[in-house]
Amino acid sequence: MRLRIQITGWPRRAITLADTPRPHCPDCQGDGGHAHDYGDENGEYAGTEWDPCPCWDETRRWRLLPLPHRPRRLRRTPTDDPWATGNGYSNEPPF
Repeated sequence: MRLRIQITGWPRRAITLADTPRPHCPDCQGDGGHAHDYGDENGEYAGTEWDPCPCWDETRRWRLLPLPHRPRRLRRTPTDDPWATGNGYSNEPPF
């Protein structure tokens, strides 16, 4: 197992330990899987499928420490910009 520290946001913000792919895996070369593009009946791009490699289990994680919620006044909102006008555009010249 190769662990890394990660911050998750669902269901609640927490610090977790997550598994990572083997860096020298001969199948995936450390990417954790293979991406396959596929098309529709006209041959146009329709999406990408992801086949995970057996060297990595992306669902293996352990929650270490829940993080506290930030107070409402410290959360950012789109209107926090002091230079923005009411329509969302700044009237200041770009310096």
